Amino acid sequence: MALNMAYEGRTFPPTEPYQVGREKIREFAEAIGVTDAAYHDPAAAQALGHPDVIAPPTFPIVITMPATRLISDDPGLNFDYARMVHGDQRFAYVRPIRAGDELVCVTMIEKLTSRAGLDSIALRADIATTAGEPVVTTWSKLVARGEA
Repeated sequence: MALNMAYEGRTFPPTEPYQVGREKIREFAEAIGVTDAAYHDPAAAQALGHPDVIAPPTFPIVITMPATRLISDDPGLNFDYARMVHGDQRFAYVRPIRAGDELVCVTMIEKLTSRAGLDSIALRADIATTAGEPVVTTWSKLVARGEA
């Protein structure tokens, strides 16, 4: 079934708030092998001017992944998640994610492409505090091989 190009430009509702905790940041940092003290030690983060530990730059994936999955699983889009690979990821920060943040994510399909047997979805996710303070914007590309 063909990718539904009418979804291009569609913005999806905000995710449920995600409470960023010290332990989640620490677990993520350990999982990706980063040892910067600002990710693990509140005193080290405070010495750098942060109110608490900060998250590694790729941490927004934790927040955007549920929204991305809802989009790619939308039956009206006709995107085959089972044949998907992650094609690209970028981040533009306003400020670091910090322990204690309560964040929501609003995701938009910026571009849909279908050519040479590949479907791709270019997504933009704006992550902000529940009070509306912008924190980070992410861009990602999902690519799926068409049926053989």
